[in-house]
Amino acid sequence: MSRILRAGATLGVALVGIAATAEDPPLRGYTAESSKVQREWEAKFRAIPDPARIREMLRRLADRPNHLGSPHQKQNAEYLRDQFRSWGWQAEIEEFHVLFPTPKERLLEMVAPTKFVARLDEPVLKEDPSSSQKAEQLPTYNSYSGDGDVTAPLVYVNYGTPADYEILEQRGISVKGAIVIARYGGSWRGIKPKVAYERGAVGCIIYSDPRDDGYAQGETYPVGPWRPKDGVQRGSVMDMPVYPGDPTTPGTGSTPGAQRLSRENATTIMKIPVLPISYADAQPLLAAMTGPVAPDAWRGALPITYRIGPGPARVRLKLSFNWTITPLYNVIAKIPGSTLPDEWVVRGNHMDGWVNGAQDPLSGLTAELEEARAMGELLKQGWKPRRTIVYAAWDGEEHGLIGSTEWAETHAKELQAKAVMYLNTDGNGRGYLNAEGSHYLENLVNSVAREVEDPETKQTVWKRWQAAAIARGDARIKSEARGGRSDLRIGALGSGSDYTPFIQHLGLPTLNMGFGGEGGGGIYHSIYDTFTWYTRFADTTLTYGRALAQVAGSIVMRTANADVLPYQFEHLAETARGYATELKALRDTEAARIAEVNRLHDEGVYALTTDPWAPLAPPKREALAPYLEFGRLDNALDSLSRAASRYERAQATATAANLVSIALNPLNALLRTADQEMLLPDGLPRRPWFKHSLYAPGLYTGYGVKTMPGVREAIDLHDWKLANEQILNAASALDREAALIHKAANLLDRRVVP
Repeated sequence: MSRILRAGATLGVALVGIAATAEDPPLRGYTAESSKVQREWEAKFRAIPDPARIREMLRRLADRPNHLGSPHQKQNAEYLRDQFRSWGWQAEIEEFHVLFPTPKERLLEMVAPTKFVARLDEPVLKEDPSSSQKAEQLPTYNSYSGDGDVTAPLVYVNYGTPADYEILEQRGISVKGAIVIARYGGSWRGIKPKVAYERGAVGCIIYSDPRDDGYAQGETYPVGPWRPKDGVQRGSVMDMPVYPGDPTTPGTGSTPGAQRLSRENATTIMKIPVLPISYADAQPLLAAMTGPVAPDAWRGALPITYRIGPGPARVRLKLSFNWTITPLYNVIAKIPGSTLPDEWVVRGNHMDGWVNGAQDPLSGLTAELEEARAMGELLKQGWKPRRTIVYAAWDGEEHGLIGSTEWAETHAKELQAKAVMYLNTDGNGRGYLNAEGSHYLENLVNSVAREVEDPETKQTVWKRWQAAAIARGDARIKSEARGGRSDLRIGALGSGSDYTPFIQHLGLPTLNMGFGGEGGGGIYHSIYDTFTWYTRFADTTLTYGRALAQVAGSIVMRTANADVLPYQFEHLAETARGYATELKALRDTEAARIAEVNRLHDEGVYALTTDPWAPLAPPKREALAPYLEFGRLDNALDSLSRAASRYERAQATATAANLVSIALNPLNALLRTADQEMLLPDGLPRRPWFKHSLYAPGLYTGYGVKTMPGVREAIDLHDWKLANEQILNAASALDREAALIHKAANLLDRRVVP
């Protein structure tokens, strides 16, 4: 692979270092002529991003702590607005006022069998100057914890997932009235106190075990990249799988005069005190516990015997917070579309960190900014996007996706009427491309990845992505990556970043992406997430920042200028069918498990084994799992597959005819609602804010996705009546999607006169 194009490279180069030829097929959604022009502009764009500029932007933005409400965050917002304007964009700061707790009092002490007071602080490292900015740093805490002052026995609950509590219950160990201590990992942090509260616990402590995030993984900072003994992972414990954003304004923007819930009625605020600690602070607490020795899978890497408790360790956890309404600053920049100004391509990355936030989020934000600068250079050369491009730097992401959610809720009607795509990034690293999103955008991601050079291998980004799939994927992924499938698969979106309101609440076509997978690190949400750490141990040359800018910016430009939005629905149909197959297997697995449970119950079988963690008594009898009405879902999937195939044929025919006489405006207006057709009018059970029928974060996984979530979670709950209801809802959504795709094919076939 030859070198990356320089700024003066010939316009006729489409792939970095490889010349376009007359035989190159048109880009999806383009005529032969418009495709040629688009390839030329994309080649010019990809030659502009500069790692040196990204490095200096990262140094400046990460210079001071930049959390929500900090002085440096407001300075950064004003600086970004002014930078966008200097590049030729229209840019403003859109302000919201949100409920934001900061610690007033934090105390964790062991009162028996010995006295120990936790440090609750991360020490300054002389090797990292940014770690010394104590006066500006948020202390170690979990935002949206409950206030409380509780003293109780300590119980170790492993990762604190529902499955962990089932194991405890089988052994007759209760956490009612106790304070639980859980290690990070296994699920999103907010699930740990949520499940603990539901099981009767009065407090929750979360620590980073060195097996998962410390010296068992490698050298610790500052010698290596991993979490040092006093490092602490801050983080929100808002119950975001119910709804993200300001807890007091669900469904509406936190604008002046907005009606607010009281704090007591805000269901996403935790009801018990929750505190994160280091493994140095955790070790004396865990070492003081007795009770059963923990199962093998529950044991971390501390030099102690891991025991469950309860007792004799008793701890006091005292937390109180300043619950204040705090200004939040989103930076919104636009390049108006030249011919389709009321169709928007939206691109975002958050700008707030827990402390300095060099890796999370500024490594992704600086790539976005370099895209914006490059597009500004193209504007000077005569480039004009057909559609409006909107770039956003979100505030308040770390505490509950607040900035993006409040903006999306405020502009919901306008976004559903105009947005053709939302593209999200959130931090970046070294390695291969990771992408998730609406599956009819899968082909778009693959096509751009085939045209950008990987900084290290000098092959394409797609080739390195393919190599990672072959090396690290399961059997199916390996087979497909070796040639069994034309495009590499993108993942499904759960939650954990700013794409959530766009796809799962508003139903907008959405992508999330970034580079990573090579190297490691344990500075997440600590004072050590700094420019020094990032440039020593992550993307040290910032060339993957450039690669991210090249990939994301090319996707934005290609979508903004397409004659027909570049959606490919066959991948969506295939993926949805795979989800249905998984649901059937899940039902059958549960049916077999229930049958075995009932057999053991009927035979009065006790677990006679030397395993100290075997159940003490026969399991309780369970209701049999009925057959579910999957036929209706299968029919809908068949309809979707037929519609997708028909659209593909119509699209190929129309492209060959150079899209002559196609009603482009009605066609694009129809296509941009593809995800909206899959929204559930009443939302998901127990959480109506989440409306997408295919993708949602799990109610008890947090970040982790549940696909066809209404059905899947009903099966998990053994609510068979609800499962059948949700099957019908999912089938109806897929039927609507199939009908939309047929209408789009009609327009391509010119069977409908505009």
